Amino acid sequence: MKIGILGTRGIPNNYGGFEQFAEYLSQGLHAKGCEVFVYNSHNHPYRQNNWRNIHIIHQYDPENRIGLSGQFIYDLNCILDSRKRNFDVLLQLGYTTNSLWHKLLPKNPIKICNPDGMEWKRSKYPAPVKRFLKYAEKLAVQSNQLLIADSEVIKDYYIQKYQKTTIFVAYPAIPFTKPDSSALEQYELSPDKYNMLIARLQPDNNIETIISGYVQSATDQSLLVIGNSETRYGHYLKQKYTDKRIRYLNAIYDQNLLNNLRHFAHLYFHGHSAGGTNPSLLEAMASSALICAHDNEFNKSVLKENAFYFSDTHAITSLLDNKLEKSNYSAFIENNMRAIHTLYNPERIINQYYNAFQDLTKNKKH
Repeated sequence: MKIGILGTRGIPNNYGGFEQFAEYLSQGLHAKGCEVFVYNSHNHPYRQNNWRNIHIIHQYDPENRIGLSGQFIYDLNCILDSRKRNFDVLLQLGYTTNSLWHKLLPKNPIKICNPDGMEWKRSKYPAPVKRFLKYAEKLAVQSNQLLIADSEVIKDYYIQKYQKTTIFVAYPAIPFTKPDSSALEQYELSPDKYNMLIARLQPDNNIETIISGYVQSATDQSLLVIGNSETRYGHYLKQKYTDKRIRYLNAIYDQNLLNNLRHFAHLYFHGHSAGGTNPSLLEAMASSALICAHDNEFNKSVLKENAFYFSDTHAITSLLDNKLEKSNYSAFIENNMRAIHTLYNPERIINQYYNAFQDLTKNKKH
């Protein structure tokens, strides 16, 4: 089976959740005998044409020069190239910019889309952009034979709204089993004496709610804010919240370092509110973090009763001022890790994707 994966900035992961997923999935499919091609932005630091037996197709991406609209050009270039590749399956991760070019998608491959979250719900977008995103969502439904949702909530939404064939397949996560507290030394941190969050610094990730609640609390522990802060919103946060307890560490891509930071944190804050199942949340669970998440149906469908929840700054302040003992909530951590071993097991998830691809290609032949 010849499989093309587009919609990410490329692998190895140097950006975020979909890129991390593309890493896992491409390697797993290759291990099953598939020939896998992943599209990479020409700006990606990895310049080779092959990564761990995965074919890398570099395409021109002007986003760094012209901004967000550059993503439309990048996706167009990927789609035009895919017409020459004779793929059996074309997997699109996300639909925001590639749906616009849906009529140019190659005719022969089975087309499948993981739509991510409900992009039009994101508060960072003005009304015209939200209308476009709803339109793009509709085009994704029309132009793909199957949708694969990473959240039960997202699956139910597409079935109820569009009566579209949609299956639920979770994101994978790998249990972190070898913590090493020496990893904290470079940041002069001690185990259980700091709190943290990892996210793109944008409004719908509730970064400001977390920081504001933190600043109002009496805790003497640091809050590590890990994410690219060299953006307009990042600069806004750094200028407004200058409390010395707030430490802006910028983006970190060293997975072992991130796992150690999560493992030894007192509390891990997860503010995502508009997506499906966020990979960074699963990685926090897999790192035995004690989690405080934004109170919404997406996060609750993953964490269930095994986390603290917040919806405003007061909840953050109150949680911090209660000076809870992490050891008293070991059941939260153990239950979340049990879910990682079962529902979010990488081998199980790769099998689900592989089986879905096989079923559709077999049906097409018949």
